[in-house]
Amino acid sequence: MKTKILGLIFVTLFFSCKEKTKEVERQVNQYTIKQFMDNESVGGGSFSSDNSKLLVTSNRSGIYNAYTIPIEGGEITPITESDSTSFFAESYFPNDNRMLLQADGNGDEINHLFVRELDGTIEDITPFTGAKSSFYGWSKDEHFLYFGSNKRDPRFFDVYKLSIDDYTSEMIYQNNDGLDYSAMSDDENYIALSKTMNTNDNDLFIYDVSTKETTQINDNLSANSAQDFSKDHKTFYYTTDDGGEFSYLMSYDLNSKEKIKRIEKSWDISGIRLTHNGNYMVVYINEDGKNTIEVLDTKTMKPINLPSFDNQSITSVGFSRDEKWMRMYVGGSNSPSDLYTYNLETKKQSKLTHVLNKDILPEDLVTAKVIRYKSFDGTEIPAIYYLPHQASKTNKVPAMVWVHGGPGGQTRQNFSALIQYLVNHGYAVLAVNNRGSSGYGKTFFQMDDKNHGEKDLQDCVEGKNWLAKQVEVDGEHIGIIGGSYGGYMTMAALTYTPEEFDVGVNLFGVTNWMRTLKSIPPYWESFREALYKELGDPFTADSVRLKRISPLFHTDKVTKPLIVLQGSKDPRVLQVESDEIVAGVKKNGVPVEYVLFEDEGHGFVKKENQIEAYSSILKFLDKYLKNEKTKMDET
Repeated sequence: MKTKILGLIFVTLFFSCKEKTKEVERQVNQYTIKQFMDNESVGGGSFSSDNSKLLVTSNRSGIYNAYTIPIEGGEITPITESDSTSFFAESYFPNDNRMLLQADGNGDEINHLFVRELDGTIEDITPFTGAKSSFYGWSKDEHFLYFGSNKRDPRFFDVYKLSIDDYTSEMIYQNNDGLDYSAMSDDENYIALSKTMNTNDNDLFIYDVSTKETTQINDNLSANSAQDFSKDHKTFYYTTDDGGEFSYLMSYDLNSKEKIKRIEKSWDISGIRLTHNGNYMVVYINEDGKNTIEVLDTKTMKPINLPSFDNQSITSVGFSRDEKWMRMYVGGSNSPSDLYTYNLETKKQSKLTHVLNKDILPEDLVTAKVIRYKSFDGTEIPAIYYLPHQASKTNKVPAMVWVHGGPGGQTRQNFSALIQYLVNHGYAVLAVNNRGSSGYGKTFFQMDDKNHGEKDLQDCVEGKNWLAKQVEVDGEHIGIIGGSYGGYMTMAALTYTPEEFDVGVNLFGVTNWMRTLKSIPPYWESFREALYKELGDPFTADSVRLKRISPLFHTDKVTKPLIVLQGSKDPRVLQVESDEIVAGVKKNGVPVEYVLFEDEGHGFVKKENQIEAYSSILKFLDKYLKNEKTKMDET
């Protein structure tokens, strides 16, 4: 809180021909990590004021920079050309071609806002030392932008209004109570605020600027999330799971205080947004780990027709300010997302990017399959399964259990270069959504509270057992991999269930919960108590349990090969976490590899580093998991 042609692999396919089974062989290309990382990652998409271009972010240069691209396709033009700091596009200015960008210090998460001026110069408009700034949006009159900053108090984010003429700013809301800004009405009279109660539940408030009064919206403890204000400043929209398992959309009349349920699905409504003039409402549904998007006509509240893309899905949309154009990202588990535009009047659509490396054949990539299995206590665990094309009953493959970040994260049906790279090289991957994962109802989400490294770990072990029963998988060669919380689960697995997994891949994982929880960045202050409620308070008797579930204090139990990858700028999981776990495990005489990046934070964003990281993982697995299998086969 999240990846061609060397050799050929022969794949055996089976299909029924009435009375007999016939084997058919086809060739699958095996790709290098450089070929996989030659895919392009594109994000964002702000329309210029004249609807001629889109402002996007791309890593085509090796790190993230800002680019523009014509609205109906054409040459992509670099706006920033940094070779060290990643720049991310936020938005075109409303009435000219200035551009708003953001960047941090190589992963330290201290973001600043920058303006790319018309003459090409780039200016830091939030040059506050040690302070983090976030873009909140543009004023209705288009003369100001709003941003949040913790420059006054490192713990709390105040709301500021900045003139786009001279870049002077004034505070319009001072946050003294640890509340989080969520949304603001176009007339600036209402500000939606939230207070985190625990990792699932939030209280929602409306602050009336004119009266200085704050009104709480929710009646019960529930997962409440502010979404948007209507354009007439009369209605506030929010999602809640009050009285149910999944979040649904509510409206709140700012005058009468009346609440009405507006939209409910069988999955979480993860968010809604109204377009600039309010003619459309974009609704995001988290459907079994996959984005489902509906665009509603706000007059009828009926979905408009969107283009179809065969086996791929629309994963994100955005509108021009005049609402005549829509940009869309389209992709899937077997394809990185491409950028399209769609004219709502002419119905013309244009494909602006081709992000998949042209050397990679789409049919060589694997489409994820959603499966479910029963855990030790009968709890049903959802998971996303990637089976290599070359796997068969007669060609069993090793496998990896993949654990997402969090706590409370979710593995989704999105494209992952690392997963596809491992699968392409003959590893099955089961991405588990163990108890405590989001997206499957609040009861399931809360199942791991103060239970980490125990029942959630058993869910991963049962995932391994499910893999071992698959006829295409070599059940004697299964490892575990994860990042952040998933890295913790990797170390917990090697520590507390040392005979279950054959190798571990720990990407910047927590190994000492007491230190991690005590070193939470000050700008997480509003979330700190919620983490303590879920994981335990390190300053209380909870420290006994936190030490018990911290792998660092039990490294003597690790007996299986381990690789650890870490960014030295990581403010969430400090480098010392990985330094110490590596040193501890080495004392056992266990093979340990350590890959450290001096210019990365919590996750690796530079292509050069991703190539080194992912290739190191594959070499490690080939040596300690696949080669061990080969040795056994030969004997």
